[in-house]
Parts: sequence; C-alpha cells; structure tokens
Amino acid sequence: MTFDVRRFDIYRKVPKDLTQPTYTGAFKLTGFIATEIVNELYVDDPDKDSGGKIDVSLNISLPNLHCDLVGLDIQDEMGRHEVGHIDNSMKVPLNNGHGCRFEGEFSINKVPGNFHVSTHSATAQPQSPDMTHIIHKLAFGEKLQVQHVQGAFNALGGANRLQSNALASHDYILKIVPTVYEDLGGKQRFSYQYTVANKEYVAYSHTGRIIPAIWFRYDLSPITVRYTERRQPFYRFITTICAIIGGTFTVAGIIDSCIFTASEAWKKIQIGKMS
Repeated sequence: MTFDVRRFDIYRKVPKDLTQPTYTGAFKLTGFIATEIVNELYVDDPDKDSGGKIDVSLNISLPNLHCDLVGLDIQDEMGRHEVGHIDNSMKVPLNNGHGCRFEGEFSINKVPGNFHVSTHSATAQPQSPDMTHIIHKLAFGEKLQVQHVQGAFNALGGANRLQSNALASHDYILKIVPTVYEDLGGKQRFSYQYTVANKEYVAYSHTGRIIPAIWFRYDLSPITVRYTERRQPFYRFITTICAIIGGTFTVAGIIDSCIFTASEAWKKIQIGKMS
C-alpha cells in the first residue's frame, strides 16, 4: 500500500493568477529598485575644507561696451578690494568690436561682499558707458546636474537688460544658500543655490559724472540644503508584497464565507418550502 505524500501538504497554495507577471508588479519592483532623493535643512558650513572660499562662474555680454573698458572688481568685508581682476577670465569681442562678452572663473570669501562689472579699471573713463547686458550664467560652487534635483543654481541665467537705461547701474542682491548632494556611494558634491532681487538706478560720482556698473552684492544663508540619494530597504519591498498577498487572501476568504453563508441560508429556505 502506497501513500501519496502530496496529499499531506499542509501549506496553502498561492492561486495561479497571483503568480502571473503583470505590468503593475513590474512597476512596483522598479519603484523599489530606483533611487529616491531625500532633502533636509540644517544649520552648518558643509564644506569646511574649502578654505573659506566659494568658486564663482560668470558669463555676461555687454553688446555696447568695448572690451578694453570692461573689468571685474571684487571686494568684501574682510578687506579685499581688487580692481580689474584678470585671472582665469576672457573677453570676447562682439558686434565688430563694439561690444564684449566677459567670461570669468574666480573665488570669493565666505563673508558678505560684492563683485561688479564696470569701467573702473579702464585707463580712461568713457563719456557714456552703456551697461545694458545679458547674463548667460552666474553659478557658485561645483556644477550640480542631477535628475529630480531642481534648484536655483543659475537663477540669473538668461536675465536680459538690453532695454534698460544705458547709463543705469544695476544691483543684483543675492542670498547664497549652501547645498550638498550625496550619492549612493557616499560621495559629496558642494554647490550653492541663490535667490535674487534687483534694482536699477543712475549713480553719480563725486565729480558729478555718471559711472554705471553691474553689481552683484551677496550674503550667505546660515541654512544648508542637503540632498541624499538612497534606495528603499529591501525588507520594505518584501513586507509590501506579503501585505498584498495576505490582503488578497483575506478579502477572498471573506467573500467566500459570505457566499457560503448565503448559499446555506438559501438551502434552508428551500428545504423549509419543500417541507
């Protein structure tokens, strides 16, 4: 006499329709495999190894001012006062030499200050310097281009002041916000976002002459924004799958019980009628 061991299987079988692959299941699995970006705010200087410096990248076009007249000046509350900064900078003539595009890479101290594009470093001051301009880029720190991280890393990019008063000065007041991005491997990149407000006015020197400039006045926020890339833990995925399967069985059991109860009640009613 032989026994079929399969008849003594005490484990419930998962219905076949619950083991079939579906697009919904694939979507759920992809959601757990994919990374997510978590952000938080805290008060600290995240890049303590920078030596108290912030790298700046500036690209600006002045279509009505000759390159010989364009210069960059930097000053801050630590006593720095540099007129005609030329390191890591380039001037590209525009409009047959009547205009200029200035591109520069420089650093600023982590204290309130300003840098400005002006004619202050020119050998001879022009009579009517035209400061109408387009800002192509103004960015601080490392270049940070990460999917799902949207921020004001180049808030002034595309600013167009070509229709402004040619003799007007421009003030851009910047609040720089330190930003840290940490990837899955723990590598950190340090960048800076910024907010901006601006005003336009005509300024006169002590001799009564109009000497316009394009000012970028900055201050640092004490708040740091931190982005962390991470994956959801695998146990959460397993827990979710178990919850879905368990919930399916529970709902199916309730429906089956209701149908069985209704069926038994109907049978009793039929038997009562027959008797």
